[in-house]
Amino acid sequence: MRKQISGTLLLIALFSTISAQQLATFSDNFGAAYSKKADATISGHTIDQKTDEHVGFINISVKGTTLGVSADATGHFLLKNIPEGEHTIVASAVGYKTIEKKIALRNGHIAEMNFELEEDAVMLDNIVVSANRSETKRSETSSIVNVISSKLFETTNAVCLAQGLNFQPGLRVENNCQNCGFQQVRINGLEGPYSQILIDSRPIFSALAGVYGIEQIPANMIDRVEVVRGGGSALFGSNAIAGTINIITREPLNNALSISNTSMLIGGTKTDINTNMNAALVSDDYKAGVSIYGSSRQREGWDANGDGFTEIGLINARNVGFRSYFKPGLQNKITLEYHNMGEFRRGGNKLDLPAHNADITEQTEHNINSGGIKWDVFSRDYSHRFNVYSSAQHIGRTSYYGAGQDPNAYGSTEDIALVAGMQYVYAMEKLLFMPAEFTAGSEYSYNKLVDKQPAYDRTIDQTVNIKSAFVQNEWKNKKAGILLGLRFDQHNLIKKPILSPRVNFRYNPYEWVNLRATYASGFRAPQAFDEDLHITAVGGEVQIIKLDENLKPEHSNSFSISGDFYKSFGKVQTNLLVEAFYTDINEVFYLEEARPDSLGNTILMRRNGSGAVVKGLNLEAKVVPGRKTNIQAGFTLQQSLYKEAQTWSTNPNLAPRRQMFRSPNTYGYTTVSYNPVKPLTLAITGTYTGSMLMQHFGVDVTDDEEVQTPAFLDINFKLSYDLKINKTTVVQLNAGVQNILNSYQTDFDKGETRDAGYVYGPSLPRSYFAGLKFNI
Repeated sequence: MRKQISGTLLLIALFSTISAQQLATFSDNFGAAYSKKADATISGHTIDQKTDEHVGFINISVKGTTLGVSADATGHFLLKNIPEGEHTIVASAVGYKTIEKKIALRNGHIAEMNFELEEDAVMLDNIVVSANRSETKRSETSSIVNVISSKLFETTNAVCLAQGLNFQPGLRVENNCQNCGFQQVRINGLEGPYSQILIDSRPIFSALAGVYGIEQIPANMIDRVEVVRGGGSALFGSNAIAGTINIITREPLNNALSISNTSMLIGGTKTDINTNMNAALVSDDYKAGVSIYGSSRQREGWDANGDGFTEIGLINARNVGFRSYFKPGLQNKITLEYHNMGEFRRGGNKLDLPAHNADITEQTEHNINSGGIKWDVFSRDYSHRFNVYSSAQHIGRTSYYGAGQDPNAYGSTEDIALVAGMQYVYAMEKLLFMPAEFTAGSEYSYNKLVDKQPAYDRTIDQTVNIKSAFVQNEWKNKKAGILLGLRFDQHNLIKKPILSPRVNFRYNPYEWVNLRATYASGFRAPQAFDEDLHITAVGGEVQIIKLDENLKPEHSNSFSISGDFYKSFGKVQTNLLVEAFYTDINEVFYLEEARPDSLGNTILMRRNGSGAVVKGLNLEAKVVPGRKTNIQAGFTLQQSLYKEAQTWSTNPNLAPRRQMFRSPNTYGYTTVSYNPVKPLTLAITGTYTGSMLMQHFGVDVTDDEEVQTPAFLDINFKLSYDLKINKTTVVQLNAGVQNILNSYQTDFDKGETRDAGYVYGPSLPRSYFAGLKFNI
């Protein structure tokens, strides 16, 4: 083990030294590049290959430099200050195939270059970063990367991250509390803590952020979300056992302004009002830019069964932030971002009274500040790339989790998360038998959490330090790819260092067939996770999660094989994905009801079981019959079993079970959009959730029971119409219905003795919405 670790660190040190030497040479060249007169210019336009209509907002860039511009709304662009010499000009955009053209320029010369863009409705040619932290075409990635675009958030009327995640194969968002609305996302059947959520590829989404975080991130902050199922990369961390969700925030491309409002009537009676603003400013020379966003949300509490207690909690939230860049040279770029989120949420009854005067209250107030800085530097031929980054997040939370009008159930939580690292990439024309890309890097992450709940004699004081290093080499061309990766993690809560290997294979026997196979190992440390920081009301008392003193780390091995098929039949573009997955977990964590504490509160103890196996099949199909219609659907069949039967309740009438709770064997989604005329869009979207086994805690342990839930089909409809005021201004009107069939849970517990965790199915009843959006 020591030899392996020493070898890994030595290899990283060697390449870091090489990188430093290269950077010294690069930096000299950068200064020279900008000191020279660089006044060549390219002008042109971008048009659709089929319709000959101009296409706006296409990204035009000079390959191997930071120079770039975005075409205006009319599809015209002017790219200035280009150095003399031969260059490759790249045109790219979501929904179109990337085009590269070569050109020779001289100082003082104005060249014309036009692009005819071919539609890529199935997004095969899209550029993603989550496979290996480098920009790569989706068709050439070593592991499957699914993309949730900002357009999909708009089509599904999603106002936050949580509402958009359901529309990907293998993903399912569930509500875990009637009172406060605590949500988590499951990937391939594994609960939330098995997944890693990144913001711009940085792991600063801490355990505390995970309690309510996926509902706190507004949709207008997001450019796209990249999803990697399974632990297919050594670069993002070995705790991403189920997968990685990478939230890519909006980067400024051109001057723009957008203001929108969406108002909803939940169940036809209670309001949910969302107002958003986005603006982008870019300097004339495109060396600097900033993208700014802001949002507010006011949601009333909603009672499903008339007992005076909420099933959907009250929310008052506001978000503001920016992402900016500065390009000091032709081959380097500095990115700076900052985000502030403030939220008050409350559930229970008597929402107009102080928290301790209600029979049940779950109330939190968050103030979250996060930010990051990154410096990218690369050679002119893009064969050497290096970046240094640092991100931080601070969360301050005050809370009340209580029942029975307890005046002492107030608590406070402080959470600090820091991450810093560096990465070097060297692209080789050939290494042994194929072109290759070598990546090496190191990362340090720190998390300090102090959660105080004095009424329940509980204090969590947890410090997590992880020192990591990683290396990987990827041989690839258009026909095949082989990736070998290794990650070293020294976790302060685990005695021995952990080495986690990754292996990925890709083979394209034909241009339209993409076959992949992956293996990854991972671990979870014996520490507090998101749901441990949430306290649920049960039977008029509270339910608290504690860690067993002898809790040991989990270890996992994940395998997947997939076939990705792209084929056009005349004008009809199609894509079919078939993916089989298998995850074996040893020393699996599970919750078991223990004896009540001295205050009479129910204790759920997190303990190690013998293990678990989660396996299944993901299916996804996309059909684009023409420019007017886009159809997408996904379906998952899975099985989640413990290796040995586990006991969850002290009720002697309940036998131990192997089946995992809250894990349906079938679930899926669909989205259909249709444009009968250009300004009008009709969208039908929906999710299906199969039957699952639920725990239901009673007032007494003898009342604890297991419930097999019904299946749910949640169908939504949205109509939108774009009014073009002038060449640059568009006003959109939209309206629709969510959960048309009112497919919603009907057996909620009632009153102050209810089990607030007994909640399942769609997050909203039938609800009506209307919106207005200005784009300038």
